[in-house]
Amino acid sequence: MERNESIITSAFLAMEYVDSLLPENPLQEPFRNAWNYMLDNFSKFQIATWGSLLVHELIYFLFCLPGLIFQFIPAMQKYKIQQDKPETLEKQWRCFKMLLFNHFCIQLPMICGTYYFTEYFNIPYDWNSMPKWYKIFAECLGCAIIEDTWHYFLHRLLHHKRIYKYIHKVHHEFTAPFGMQAEYAHPAETIILGIGFFIGIVVFCDHMIFLWAWVIVRLMETIDVHSGYDIPLNPLHLIPFYAGARFHDFHHMNFIGNYASTFTWWDKLLGTDSFFNAHYKKVKEAEEKKEK
Repeated sequence: MERNESIITSAFLAMEYVDSLLPENPLQEPFRNAWNYMLDNFSKFQIATWGSLLVHELIYFLFCLPGLIFQFIPAMQKYKIQQDKPETLEKQWRCFKMLLFNHFCIQLPMICGTYYFTEYFNIPYDWNSMPKWYKIFAECLGCAIIEDTWHYFLHRLLHHKRIYKYIHKVHHEFTAPFGMQAEYAHPAETIILGIGFFIGIVVFCDHMIFLWAWVIVRLMETIDVHSGYDIPLNPLHLIPFYAGARFHDFHHMNFIGNYASTFTWWDKLLGTDSFFNAHYKKVKEAEEKKEK
């Protein structure tokens, strides 16, 4: 235990040293002014509730935008994973209506608890208490690991033949996913899998900014893996063990295996990526034959 604490402390000291060598961020002063303006003009309840809702809605649909645009760009179609299943306006409209219901009738009531959570645990909002970027990064990574573990086992449970048709089948209406479909799910699933998102917050939250940072990271990841496009220059592919769109797209296409949300290690350890590996081995062999 002491050794682990020593490693973590050394890692943070190293990051502090690296941070001290970096040039001053030109956006820091405008961000500080904007943050203090928010604190001066809105109550904690307004910030925690309506601010969190605004962050969620803006980030969600902003990250969905590239995928919506890609479908109209012929040059991007070579990156679409399931090219025989194009997006349709009818599917996207049906998805959008379900999203509005989930966001405002299921997620908003959950978001309303944010203020009471921060009050109960004395989570600060002020600028001076805001943690450094590398601490927020480390905390978001910790949250991603916790959420990924919860998601793997609960998602796998939702695929059980006695449960699947009642809850998780809704999310699988689209066998070729697209970004906006990331949170298209039965209300019960939104709550069940959403618990994994909140566990990390309870463990790591030390400032209001962290809540929003984790929301942004989680939305970026889930929309990316549901995008339906495998973009070569995607910076998220630099993350070790990152699953990505191709990994999760296979899950929607075959309804089996690849249960994790962000990383691949649980599927590798428990062998639930075997169908995926066998499938893409055949795909690569077919591509090599064509090239010859």
